[in-house]
Amino acid sequence: MDSQQSREPMPKLALAALGVVFGDIGTSPLYALRACLMAGGETLPGPEAILGVLSLIFWTIALTVSLKYVLIVLRNDNKGEGGVLALMALLTQHRSELPMKVIIVMGVAGTALFFGDGALTPAVTVLSAVEGLKLASPAFSEWVVPITVLILLVLFTVQKHGTGKIGVWFGPVMLLWFVTLGVMGLWNIGANMSVLQAVNPMYAVSFLLGHGAVSLAVIAGAFLAVTGGEALYADLGHFGRRPIQFAWLSVVWPGLLLCYFGQGALLLENPEALRNPFYLMVPQNALVPLVILASAASVIASQSIISGVFSIAQQAQQLGLLPRMKTMQTSESAVGQVYLPVVNAVLCAAAIGIVLVFRSSEALANAYGIAVSSTMVIETLLLVVLLRARQAEASARPEGAPGAPAPAGWMLSLLVPLTLIDLLFFVANAEKIPAGGWFPLAFGGLVMMVMFTWQNGRAAVTHQLHRQESPVSSFLAGLERNPPLRVPGTAVFLTSQREGIPRTLLRNLRFNGVLHENTIIVSVTTARVPTVSQGKRITVIPVMPGLWRVNANIGFKEDISIPGLLRDAERLGLSIEVDRVTYYLGREQIQAEKQQRGMAMWRKRLFLIMARNAEFAGASFQLPPNRIVEMSGYISI
Repeated sequence: MDSQQSREPMPKLALAALGVVFGDIGTSPLYALRACLMAGGETLPGPEAILGVLSLIFWTIALTVSLKYVLIVLRNDNKGEGGVLALMALLTQHRSELPMKVIIVMGVAGTALFFGDGALTPAVTVLSAVEGLKLASPAFSEWVVPITVLILLVLFTVQKHGTGKIGVWFGPVMLLWFVTLGVMGLWNIGANMSVLQAVNPMYAVSFLLGHGAVSLAVIAGAFLAVTGGEALYADLGHFGRRPIQFAWLSVVWPGLLLCYFGQGALLLENPEALRNPFYLMVPQNALVPLVILASAASVIASQSIISGVFSIAQQAQQLGLLPRMKTMQTSESAVGQVYLPVVNAVLCAAAIGIVLVFRSSEALANAYGIAVSSTMVIETLLLVVLLRARQAEASARPEGAPGAPAPAGWMLSLLVPLTLIDLLFFVANAEKIPAGGWFPLAFGGLVMMVMFTWQNGRAAVTHQLHRQESPVSSFLAGLERNPPLRVPGTAVFLTSQREGIPRTLLRNLRFNGVLHENTIIVSVTTARVPTVSQGKRITVIPVMPGLWRVNANIGFKEDISIPGLLRDAERLGLSIEVDRVTYYLGREQIQAEKQQRGMAMWRKRLFLIMARNAEFAGASFQLPPNRIVEMSGYISI
């Protein structure tokens, strides 16, 4: 992995990973065990129920996170990057069993559900942390929701300042959090060592078989213990595989297991502690400090998922799945730290709305599981398809032929049964759709609809623009018949097409009758990789004396800077002065017409709303405002 992070010491990277990668799963002990036992209908759970649920949680974490994500999924990156979009982009480079349209739909669905997770995680983690105040004093019961809303408002308000200044504390705070979980757990385990019997998987099997129809609800409750596990893959590009694995195995997994088993030991001694087994593990005088620490951990968990949504939204823009939005870099050194005001406002409104509607972490648990389980199923299925494609390509190569090594057969053999487990979790959580699970599905469906509407609308506009462009041969023949006046200076015309003459250039020539001495046609293509190496970024093609075409490739995690790309072209022999260039942009007046086939009329109108509110292309491409000329035109879709 070629990154700045890869050159940092392992302990420093592992500490940073604690603050970014594991915040979500690290706050699961606040609600997971209680939700699981309540799903089993146990108002006062007996020893068999407690040990059975603990065993289920233990093996859920072991199989889903430690085996699947830490051992297998992290090994399959897209040039160091992870996440649903990176996996989708990686699959487009291979010939797979699934049609490309299906892969794209799955990738977009996983991304949309991740956006829903970005609204749910702040709501459920902050709410579950603040609920501890009710144990300190019943007077706080009416203040839980208002305090939660206030914390969320502050959290989303400070996003525009970036996480650079306060982010340095995320790792140490989460280290303190996991150490606290472990100490609390050890203290309570010491009072009843019999709780360690739950490591035996037969307790889980016996419990599920004995609970018949409610077993699926219990499985859905156990799944809450691994929500946030998908962040290990999504944040792979920030830290690399080894620091994430090291932090999980040395700090996070031990801390989580000790905490869950400590809660189980407490319940074996006092089943009435089910009303809040996490906070009741500590003495009354330690309750308020623990609530403060838990609130800090929940804010960090929320910050991590919010930053992840910003990063994914930026990638979705580059891949043409979302319109251009104002994007602010919040760090001078870390390119991945961005802030998108529109996305932040939507997440803030959604998170606060969720809290006001559901009003308790117990009710929110129904909505939380379906979002994460759906994302995990999509990721796992895409990875199975990728491994099979790689295996087929490797077997087709002659023995000893150069090429990437075949994936280890053991990964695929383990991943197939793990996929069945993921599907079981999805089915179990699907039962909760009427009780709140509808929200992430509805939110994700809305985001998917927006993404596909934008993608299809852009394709329709591009098709119409392409029809109005001129082939290079016809353009050159026209110049020979009617040579235009050549004027001093350098003009750059931007186009999404790599062939033909853009209509902005044709319009300028038709209406002004001039052609600049140096005319450059620039097209930028987003590659299906996170970053593109310098040697493969720019291609300069001479068309005629004084006319060049510059084709640029960028990765889906990179910013587009047209002046920067032109400076790269200068180094390849293009003789221009970038600081004196004039940029010609097309500003298309798009009209929706019923006569045009394609999208439904309501989708066309939605596309027009997004297009009219998209960020100005000049700002998105980092063009100097005082050197831009716009050429208007009419497009009908």
